[in-house]
Amino acid sequence: MKVLGAAVLIAESLTLGFAILLAMKDASQTAIIYGCVVAVLLFVAAGLLRLPGGFIFGSLMQIAMIAFGFVEPSFFIIGVVFIALWVAAIIVGRKGEAARAALLAAAEKKP
Repeated sequence: MKVLGAAVLIAESLTLGFAILLAMKDASQTAIIYGCVVAVLLFVAAGLLRLPGGFIFGSLMQIAMIAFGFVEPSFFIIGVVFIALWVAAIIVGRKGEAARAALLAAAEKKP
């Protein structure tokens, strides 16, 4: 779950970084700074997934990512795609961790 979530957050950060390059000629300086701050915070959120509140912070960053759609309108669609990936990473990650825990428990029971 943590690896998939971190991969989604890093991909979001990189995508936002490229979007900032696109928005530089049309957007205000404040919007560019907002985008840079969100891109850096997405990297930080990927590192914080080890902590209990990391997924909450990552979920809040999804909202900040969609808010960048007011600067670059295509990010409303891209943000929805990344939210779907974020939810899928959480769901698939939980199933994978449960399967791994079951395998480890079965391995410990064998003599």
